[in-house]
Amino acid sequence: MKLLTYKTKHTEPRLGFLHNNRIIDMEDFGEISNFPLPIDMLDLIDLGFEIIEEITEMINETREIDFEQIGYTFEEVEILAPIQRPRKNIIGIGLNYTEHVAESARTLDTTGKLPQKPIIFSKPPTTVTGPNTNILLNPKLTQQLDWEVELAVVIGKHGKYVANKEALDYVFGYTVINDISARDCRREGQWIVSKGQDTFAPMGPYLVTKDEIPDPHNLNLSLKVNGVEKQNSNTKFLLFNINALIEDLSTVFTLEPGDIIATGTPAGVGAGRNPQEWMWDGDVVEATVEGIGTIVNTVKEIK
Repeated sequence: MKLLTYKTKHTEPRLGFLHNNRIIDMEDFGEISNFPLPIDMLDLIDLGFEIIEEITEMINETREIDFEQIGYTFEEVEILAPIQRPRKNIIGIGLNYTEHVAESARTLDTTGKLPQKPIIFSKPPTTVTGPNTNILLNPKLTQQLDWEVELAVVIGKHGKYVANKEALDYVFGYTVINDISARDCRREGQWIVSKGQDTFAPMGPYLVTKDEIPDPHNLNLSLKVNGVEKQNSNTKFLLFNINALIEDLSTVFTLEPGDIIATGTPAGVGAGRNPQEWMWDGDVVEATVEGIGTIVNTVKEIK
């Protein structure tokens, strides 16, 4: 199921899902199905993955004419980040594709050695922004604004000391994150100033439930800037795959419903190019993950 958060000219943000190329309101669907459903993505996740199975059964039992009364066309809505305000920082994973390790060593303060354990950082909830919004460029802070397409994992239930082979049982679904980075804001190896500025985590357009992604370790991901492809790889090249990440993270802290793990970016970032490339005011960046979709954003300089 492709879930989304949306709003219209007449509504506050609401939860919906895609059905036959229309956006169906989740709460309204619950009303016609006589089964109360939430209006917020995090509230839905809190109900557990089993709720998706129940909703799917109800969809199969619903007449198409009934969907017409509670649905919208894409032209009628604004799609927002699927989780507009995460409860906690987004968990970021650094240097998780081999070729990205190599390119980072050429231009950034990294060693070039393959990590023996996942490199973990975080991005505050205020970094989140949705499709077709602006990535804010503060020239007083950075002259090196960079891109990073990533598959993001959304956790569906509490997990502590999760076994590797059971890790995907803790996944609710997947989305796309563009891990925007200000390369000249790194401080003695610490990344949060580089990664944590407002709007530095474009997310969306959908949260795709795990039943629609049978193998998250074989998804193409790519990124374009102003229509020119910069990144193109596949999640099969992850150094630490999703199972390993969940296993490792859950030994450090308890994973909770709604937690978001950005799994890392492949080679092709601006910092690794010769000459280096950065994003500037007016640049349009498109981040795509197979099976999920494309999120498009525009860089806007703060005057």
